[in-house]
Amino acid sequence: MIQAFAFYLFATLMIVSGAVTILARNPVHSVLWLILAFFNAAGLMILVGAEFIAMLLVIVYVGAVAVLFLFVVMMLDIDFAELRAGFVKNFPLGMLLAAVLFVELFVGIVVRSAGAMQLGTPDGTAAPLAGASNIESIGALLYTRYLFLFEAAGILLLVALIGAIVLTHRQRGGVRGQNVAKQVARRPEEATINVKPEVGKGVSL
Repeated sequence: MIQAFAFYLFATLMIVSGAVTILARNPVHSVLWLILAFFNAAGLMILVGAEFIAMLLVIVYVGAVAVLFLFVVMMLDIDFAELRAGFVKNFPLGMLLAAVLFVELFVGIVVRSAGAMQLGTPDGTAAPLAGASNIESIGALLYTRYLFLFEAAGILLLVALIGAIVLTHRQRGGVRGQNVAKQVARRPEEATINVKPEVGKGVSL
């Protein structure tokens, strides 16, 4: 009984949060409602036993993506009148894309009701570990059977990060560059000064 109540609670809050995310006029409010939708989706994942996906939703989507959206929206000087004008201008295209997505969902539901697609016969090597949690089973697969692919994905992400830094780096005049060797060689006594100000006199800057 409590599982059904939690499911309907999380599902209702997630649907309402997703709808308000789209309908909210303030972009900051939209991001906050999106964060609430992510939290409720994580609750649904916990109910079905997918703790790893729930953790990813909270750490990656809420802790990184949604917070990044929030900072970008708050720091940018957004012209809301221009946004509304662009919304009205692109409304027909948006409705067309929404119709295409709904048709795809409908086709997927019809095809799924006709029978599941057989992609292959499981050989048992990816079966969950006996007595282990969902996260432990995924970790065992990642660091044994899929170790090479896991490390290759990490190298690709590292190369992409370095490439983004190299492509966006620009030499600007009047900006003092960073001397890494000087910073590493700096001693503590050169970086900090211990002062003992007298009572009531404060610190001279």
